[in-house]
Amino acid sequence: MTTITRFAPSPTGHLHVGNSRTALHNWLLARQAGGKFILRIDDTDAQRSREEYVDGIRKDLAWLGIEPDAEERQSLRLEKYEAAFEALKQAGRVYPAYETAQELELKRKIRLGRGLPPIYDRAALDLSAEDRAAKEAEGIAPHWRFKLDHDEAIRWDDGIRGAQKFDPSQLSDPVVRRADGSWLYMLPSAVDDLDMGITDVLRGEDHVSNTAVQIQMFTALIAAAYPNSEMPRFAHEALLVGNEGKLSKRLGSLGCDAFRERDIEPEAIVALLARLGTSRPVEAIADRGELVASFDLSTFGRAPARFDESELDRLNAAILHQMDFAEVEGRLPDEMDAAGWHAVRPNITHLKEVRDWWQLVTGPIDQPDFEAEDRAFLGDAAAALTWSETPWQDLTARLKESTGRKGKALFLPLRQALTGKDHGPEMKELLPLIGEEKARERLERSAASPRS
Repeated sequence: MTTITRFAPSPTGHLHVGNSRTALHNWLLARQAGGKFILRIDDTDAQRSREEYVDGIRKDLAWLGIEPDAEERQSLRLEKYEAAFEALKQAGRVYPAYETAQELELKRKIRLGRGLPPIYDRAALDLSAEDRAAKEAEGIAPHWRFKLDHDEAIRWDDGIRGAQKFDPSQLSDPVVRRADGSWLYMLPSAVDDLDMGITDVLRGEDHVSNTAVQIQMFTALIAAAYPNSEMPRFAHEALLVGNEGKLSKRLGSLGCDAFRERDIEPEAIVALLARLGTSRPVEAIADRGELVASFDLSTFGRAPARFDESELDRLNAAILHQMDFAEVEGRLPDEMDAAGWHAVRPNITHLKEVRDWWQLVTGPIDQPDFEAEDRAFLGDAAAALTWSETPWQDLTARLKESTGRKGKALFLPLRQALTGKDHGPEMKELLPLIGEEKARERLERSAASPRS
């Protein structure tokens, strides 16, 4: 059976880092099996769904290199949900309920006060046909609930959490359709998973109780409307937490736009999210093939997955240090060539820092005021400068012999005079880029009288 996974965001806002992680893991799972990854836009909530968010989801996934094999829209599949709903109605697995939101909240508080689980009491099942007709005559439109079967426990073997067991009598019959006829998440999702042949549902552990309910929904749908379909396998991964060790509001708002503003490479985010929550080390792996090959649900743990933004910076630097000139050429200063990229690459954490380092070559630079002894040394350096394939090595060897200087006393004044910095790219790479004329002018200027 071909492995088919899906990522099913609702276009009611931007993707956050947890969504991106779920999408990536489903993509990796499908790619490893040579299967299919579907982007399913769950846009049945017409009031909150926005086309700008759909475009944003596509943009963010493309930026992360997560390419779906197909895209589906729930808003174009309403007839299928209607047909499935009618089949469940005929089978006696959905029923109308008439309580208002305020009445349901009061019931919940009463049950909590009595030490009972705050689940729906199924009062609507006790209504007679006459009772229902009377309510509808009053203009009260029903919402619809899926009727759970209380006869036996709900069980499944979770791909991450192992054997799972739920008592259905401790779960509320879920509302599947609102009084205005619009759909909630549960039923359309199950219909789509069966209709699209989804084999694996990989999502966050906050959906575990939803899965328990949906397993009965899958069973009912297969019996009533999809006799040739199979229920997907389920796996629930631990949620992300921040450095403070609990669920962070920041993680709920941290999306690709924020990463782009921080000049984070998408490869760094993918490298972090691919291994986060697993027993495998988080490494600066830019090769998607390697990440695909090493993806394994058995390596996922139950402990919360800690998202550390400082770790992201470390990975970003390591990813940049691996990149060839051709991969970044279009994002570099126009006059910067491969030699320039090779020179400054080891010194950057974010690509935007390249311009500051490249200014050491193009100028202008701010030189420090030197003591008289160093000014004399720099004057000697200007006179000793000759050009070759290795100007830095030749200059320092000549000055070491003529002045007796070595180590910091030899190298630091030269670096400061030539770049205005105490540290930076390797001078043996930087000096050829600065060029003979500009280098001599900088040395001579540093050797002149102190600036007032």
